[in-house]
Amino acid sequence: MEYSNEISALFQLMDDPDEDIYGTVQNRLLSFGKDIIPNLELFSETMPSPIVQERISILLKRLYFDGFLNDWQKWLTDPSPDLLDGALILSRFIEPDLNTEACTYQVEKIRRSIWLELNSYLTAMEQINIVNKILFLHYQWEAGRTVYARTEEFSIGRVLPSRKGNAISNGILYQYLCQMLDIPVWIIPLPGQVVLAYLDQSTLSLQTGAASDNAVMFFIDPVTGHMYSRSDIEQYLKRINTPLSAEFTRPASSKEIMMLMIDELIRSYENRDITDKVMDLHRLKNILLS
Repeated sequence: MEYSNEISALFQLMDDPDEDIYGTVQNRLLSFGKDIIPNLELFSETMPSPIVQERISILLKRLYFDGFLNDWQKWLTDPSPDLLDGALILSRFIEPDLNTEACTYQVEKIRRSIWLELNSYLTAMEQINIVNKILFLHYQWEAGRTVYARTEEFSIGRVLPSRKGNAISNGILYQYLCQMLDIPVWIIPLPGQVVLAYLDQSTLSLQTGAASDNAVMFFIDPVTGHMYSRSDIEQYLKRINTPLSAEFTRPASSKEIMMLMIDELIRSYENRDITDKVMDLHRLKNILLS
């Protein structure tokens, strides 16, 4: 935004001790929306005053969150919301200044690397072996079980350059890459686990997302790429006293995956006692459910 006389005058009042005057200044600066962010950041570099620094920090958090919230609401109103777009929006909750275009470029680069290895004569398992080779050997993806103290591992924007994620962030990227390549891999809602499933497309209803009981050809661990049979999953469910049901063959929608991500982020911020983030996430969750 152009550095106008009005903006300059407002900045000169940032240290005013009168709360009523500062309240008027704050509301006017917020009315400019996200376009004022670069001006505020530049002004912050030239003003050592602690009170001004604190007020700028509060303003920036508010502006970032308002812009984030607007994008979140737009994503939710899309009749076919894009999974990667949703994940990148939530990543901005963790990293407000995330460069989403750079993330999209990196995903496309990985997709192309996998595409160059594929052909139309491969079996389902051969396709997944190629995906795994590119992700875990060529790009050297690393992932472990979810550690809630490591909030950054939930951010797609951090996972792509660091190549270190967890089950949900890896699962989202794995599913998205596969679907860009017409490989029918979906996140499946198993209790206590994030797993992927390779589905027989002939049994999948495009209208409802429902799948027949025998739709799952095999399961995939997004952390390691290891493939599991139906009997392996049945054994896991038996250990936790949960019967195998049709629910565990149904692909999760993009919104359901984002709900799972929000729940995981809530646990992460609760683990770190960051209550304001927890409250904001509950707000996002309520918007999703409304």
